[in-house]
Amino acid sequence: MTRPPLPPFDRPAARQKVRMAENAWNSRDPDIVTPAYTDESIWRNRAEFLTGHAQIHAFLTRKWEREREYRLIKELWVATGNRIAVRFAYEWSDQTGAWFRSYGNENWQYADDGRMKMRIASINDLKIPPQDRLFHWPQGKRPDDHPGLSDLGL
Repeated sequence: MTRPPLPPFDRPAARQKVRMAENAWNSRDPDIVTPAYTDESIWRNRAEFLTGHAQIHAFLTRKWEREREYRLIKELWVATGNRIAVRFAYEWSDQTGAWFRSYGNENWQYADDGRMKMRIASINDLKIPPQDRLFHWPQGKRPDDHPGLSDLGL
C-alpha cells in the first residue's frame, strides 16, 4: 500500500500531504485516519506516547468522544526529504459546552510508502467564548475557500 505523494517532498507535494491529513482528521473517523500511519508508527501527542495502529485508533476514538464539534486547520511550515513540519489550530467543545481553540506544532517523518512513521505533536489549549470561534464550516472537510491559519491571523 502506498499513500502518495511520496517522499522526498517538494513544497507542492508537502502542501498536498498537509491538506490530505487535515481532511482526514476533520472526518473524525479513526478508520479513515489510522491507515495513513505505518503499522508501527510512533507518536508523541502532548504527554502521551503511542505505538502502532491499535493504540492510534484507540487514542483517536477517545479524542473525538471528548472533543466535540472538532474542526481543524493545518498549515505547512517546512518540508525536506521525508520530513514535514506543520502548525495547526483546531476548535472544539467539551461535554459541558465550553469552547476551546487548541494550537500546536507537529513534526512528521514518512516511510518510503508515503505513510507517516513518526508524529511528534506539541499542543496547548485555550478556552474561548463561543463568539470568538472562527471555524464555522459544517462538520467534515474544510471548504477550499475557507481562510487558512495565516489568513485568520492565527
